[in-house]
Amino acid sequence: MWLVAGLGNPGDAYAKTRHNIGFMVIDALSVKSSIPVKHKTANYLFGRGVIGEQEAILIKPLTFMNRSGIAVKEAAGRYDTDGILVVHDDMDLPAGVVRIRKSGSSGGHNGIESIINALGTRDFIRVKVGIGRPDRTPPEKYVLRPLSRQELTVMEEAVEKAAEAVTVALNRGVSCAQNMFHRRGDHRISS
Repeated sequence: MWLVAGLGNPGDAYAKTRHNIGFMVIDALSVKSSIPVKHKTANYLFGRGVIGEQEAILIKPLTFMNRSGIAVKEAAGRYDTDGILVVHDDMDLPAGVVRIRKSGSSGGHNGIESIINALGTRDFIRVKVGIGRPDRTPPEKYVLRPLSRQELTVMEEAVEKAAEAVTVALNRGVSCAQNMFHRRGDHRISS
C-alpha cells in the first residue's frame, strides 16, 4: 500500500492558493479513483482505495504546511506502506510544470523539510508542481496569495497532469513517470 500525501494548509482561506497545490492534486485523485478523502484524525484527512492497480491511502495534513511531517509520520506509522509519495508546490519550477523525483533535499520547501525531519530520511518520492517565482512579492506572501483566474486555469491543468504523474509513478515506476512527464509539459497519458 502506498501513502500519497498532498501538502497544503487547511481552511477555506487557503483553498485556491499556490501553497495548496498538493491538496488540489489529492482532490483530483480522489475523484478520478473514487477514493473519498473524508475520514479524519487529529492531524489529517484521509481516504483509502485503489489508484490504477495499487492500493493507496490519500492524505491531506491538517497540521499546516510547516508541520506536515507530523501528519505524514503518523499516517506512515498507522499503515503498512510500501512507499511514500508527496505532492507539493515548487517555486523553482515555472508555473504549471510537473517534475518527479525519487528523493533529495527539501529545496527550501518547509513542508518537505518537516517530512524529512519527522521521517529521518530523504527517501520518498516527490511530485512537484511549479508555481513560478514572484517578482517583488516576498515568497511567504506569494505562496499564500489566491490565484488569479488566469493562473487558476494554468494550475488546474497542472493538477490534472500531476494526478496522472502520481498514477504512473505508483503503477509503472518513477522512471517511467519521469520519462513521460519531463519531456513536454503538455504530455498526457491515455486511460
